[in-house]
This record gives sequence, structure tokens and C-alpha cells, in this order.
Amino acid sequence: MQPLLEQGTVDTLYMVLWATFVTVLGGLPLGILLVLTDKGGLLQNRPVNKVVGAIVNVGRSLPFIILLIALIPFTTFVVGTFIGPTAMIVPLAIGAIPFFARLVETAIREVDHGLVEAVQAMGGGIPTIVRKVLLPQALPSLVSGVTTTVIVLIGYSAMAGAVGGEGLGSKAVTYGYQRFDTTFMLVTVVVLVVIVTVVQLIGDGVVRLSPAGAARPEAVLPRPRLRPSKNSPDLLSRRLPLHPKEALFVRKNIKLTAGVAATAALALGLSACGTSSDPSSSKDSAGAADKPSSSPRPRRRTPTSSTTSRTTWPRRRA
Repeated sequence: MQPLLEQGTVDTLYMVLWATFVTVLGGLPLGILLVLTDKGGLLQNRPVNKVVGAIVNVGRSLPFIILLIALIPFTTFVVGTFIGPTAMIVPLAIGAIPFFARLVETAIREVDHGLVEAVQAMGGGIPTIVRKVLLPQALPSLVSGVTTTVIVLIGYSAMAGAVGGEGLGSKAVTYGYQRFDTTFMLVTVVVLVVIVTVVQLIGDGVVRLSPAGAARPEAVLPRPRLRPSKNSPDLLSRRLPLHPKEALFVRKNIKLTAGVAATAALALGLSACGTSSDPSSSKDSAGAADKPSSSPRPRRRTPTSSTTSRTTWPRRRA
């Protein structure tokens, strides 16, 4: 039993890993194309989007066992045979590409559109937006999609064993079902459960380690160099080249700030005028002026000369 299980596990992992690699290569561009050509996308093209969406929907609607049988001539043309783990990679990949494309489309649609607009305002093109904004921002969701696709491919590989493919599915059908060996069947199911659990744990760990919000507008494009103004070479007077949208935004902010400052100055002036014209405050100030000063009065000086009859008093200090 053990050699059969080991060989079946190796064949299953071989089929699933290569089919996952082909699925990611084919499904990732397809999902990005669905997002870019949709209404409001960067490459809006409704006919292309409808055609690609219809192909994806047809591929997802076919049961895998029927697709596996229908692709026997194509598999024979590509590989040379339709039996064995290598031949099963072709139908596995073709069946999983539409599924993964929809997962990619869902993950990319979750990216904040404001970040895309900010990169466009900074002069970023479509390749830059896809490579440095959409994919980094959607990386955790894409990793989760790959994990789900691998688990689906493990189930597909078990079904492929019924049509000539090797792996745990073939061993379970041949030695467990046809020979009525319930123990072998249960052990095969346990091995498949362990493989799926390990794949899910690895995918969850990668999602936790993946950086969230890796792309920022200032990190997508290189910062332009400072250039001195024509009038003054001082560092404080240096300015950056502004995009027309950014210049319009700055002008609006300057006008708004000037209006707020003028309103605040007018409010302060009105409050000052109201305080000065208040009669109670004027009476208080007049009463304070009539009250005698509490500070001691200076002493009189004696005349310094006997010839002058005029007494000189010291001046009060202000």
C-alpha cells in the first residue's frame, strides 16, 4: 500500500504544480484584460470585453470530466498521448484558466480607483499602473486566488484518474473502488485531505507576510528633481514642475485660503469695533481714570537756592 500511495502522491503533485504554473501564466493576463477593457477601464472596449467574458463563462460552465474527454484529441496533438500525468496537465490547465481569470478580475477590482487616478495625474502609463499599482495592491487577494486554484486542481487531478491519468485518484479508483478495498480508499482520502490542508496553510502564511498597500503614489514614479527658479537661486524659492491638474488644485487652494483669511480678519475687526463702542466698557475706563492712584506721591524737594522763591516739583514718571 505504501509504495502505491507514494507514487500516487508524487504524480498528483507533479500534475498540480505544472498545471498551476500554466494556469497563472494564462489566467493572470486574461483577468487583467477583463478589468482594463470593462466600462470605465483604462482600455475601455466593450466588444473585446464581451467576447473574452463569454469565453471565460463557457470554460467555467463545463464540468471537468466532460471537458477532459472533449480535449482528448487536442491533448494527443500537443503531448502525443492522452494517458499519464504529463498528458493530464493540458486539460487541467485549460479547465482552471477561466476559473483563475475570474479570481484575478475580482481581486483587481478591489483596488482603490483613486490611487490609479493619482498615478495617472503623475504621468504614469498603463504598464506602470498595472505593474506598480494594480498587482501590488491586489497581491494578498491574488495569493488567496492561487491557493484556491491549487485546491481545485487537486480535486480535478483526482477526477483525471478515472480517464487514464495517474495520481491518487487513479489509485483510489483502481485499488480502492474496483477491488472493494475500503481501507485503501479511506487512506487515499486522508492523504488528499492532508495535502489540501498543507496547501491552505502555506497560502494563508504567504498572505499574512505579503505587504498591504505596497504601492503609494509617491513610490510609483521617481520624484522629479528640484530646479531653481529664474529669479532667485535660493533653495527656498526652488519649485517643482507641476502637472496642469495639480496646478489647478494649488490655485483653488490658494484662493480658498485667501478667502478664509479675509473672512477671519473681517470678523476680528468687527469684534474690535464692538468692544470699543460698548458703553459699559467706556464707563469702566472713565471710573478707573477718576480713581486716585494707589501709588505713593513723591516727597517735595527743598529749594536748592535761597534766591529763587520758585519751588521745583519732580515730574511724575509715566
